[in-house]
Amino acid sequence: MEKEKIRELKKLIASRLTRPMRYYLDTCTRCGLCYDTCHAYYGIPKKEYSPVGRAEVVRRAVKKHFRPSGALLPYWGDATAIDERVMDEMKEAAFSCTGCRRCMMYCPFGIDMPYILGIAKILLIGYGNAPEELVMLADAAVEKGKSIDEFKEGFRSVIGDMELEVQKRLGLPSAQGLIPMEKKNANVLFVGLSGAHSIIHPAVIFNAAREDWTLSFFEAVNFGMFAGDPGKMQLIADRVVNEAKALGVKEVVIVECGTAYRIPKFLLGPLPFKVTSIVEKIHQYIGEGRIRIKEGAISEPLTYHDPCQLGRNAGVFDEPREILGRLASDYREMSPTREYNWCCGGGGGLVALDNEEFRIKTGKAKKDQIDATGARIVVSACENCILQLNTIKDGYGLDVEVRSLSELVADNLAV
Repeated sequence: MEKEKIRELKKLIASRLTRPMRYYLDTCTRCGLCYDTCHAYYGIPKKEYSPVGRAEVVRRAVKKHFRPSGALLPYWGDATAIDERVMDEMKEAAFSCTGCRRCMMYCPFGIDMPYILGIAKILLIGYGNAPEELVMLADAAVEKGKSIDEFKEGFRSVIGDMELEVQKRLGLPSAQGLIPMEKKNANVLFVGLSGAHSIIHPAVIFNAAREDWTLSFFEAVNFGMFAGDPGKMQLIADRVVNEAKALGVKEVVIVECGTAYRIPKFLLGPLPFKVTSIVEKIHQYIGEGRIRIKEGAISEPLTYHDPCQLGRNAGVFDEPREILGRLASDYREMSPTREYNWCCGGGGGLVALDNEEFRIKTGKAKKDQIDATGARIVVSACENCILQLNTIKDGYGLDVEVRSLSELVADNLAV
């Protein structure tokens, strides 16, 4: 690797060596308690797939380039200079981790592994070796934001078909205006995904609740975040923020996507509108009597998978359980559950990569959890989780049905 490139990469490391980062890198004692908390290590018991194994790749590079002991006594201090091999190791470390933070729940020092791996990801961006799929998707999202006016007309034509489906589901006399767009001063701006299902089910619920709402032209998913590119993450997030400000909405409701919810909720600073997940909004509607659901309508054993970004990393635990507890006559908890629930293995953008065999192996912990419940229906509130749960289902031949929470509610409205 050329010396100039190494200097550039060292500058990137230096930009991330904050006080919390130094604490995490210096405090880890390599005790190994995190090994058995990681779904990847559960499925593939190799050190490189353990939290401490991943962190070591970053720690060795930092020690070599930013610690006197690493520069003077690299072999004694287990320090490693940045080169092509180290960059390959960083790529494997960063993109075999879903960022679920389950290991952090068990670490005596609360070490934040995704925070450490942020160094690896920013280096990969600088080196030009981040996963092509994630970089391409992030770039496409940025470009869409630049040419949104060219996109709007085609999007409107597709929305017409979705409105007909909403009309049919609710038995309404007309489909016109059931999915409004560019509506000024609405109470709610809903941000969906590219799939029609991510818009139709919430639209059914919004109309049943008689909500004053409008649909965003942008997708909620943030591939800049998944790729580890803070600049693109900010650009993609700003699209929705600017749209919400221009429309003057009071609240932005995010589709079932934990990362898309966490970014505006916790990472963008104060905003002039409220940020809510669709799960929280459904729970609110039920509590206020704005929608009614068919109590006990689902008789088959049903369990809920906590999306890591919505649950462990954002604290939304009670709302989905209260909703499902009313819909299902036989609701069963996974064990462990809530903040200790196992990651499904599909987060952090991994479902967008060509890695199905890896995801099936690292989904074994979740497969075993589902088996233990005896449930026939597995519900989650995250698109990535739904995709990964179906991959696990097919990979292990599980006799279960995977459903999204908003889909289940929309299908069981008492209208």
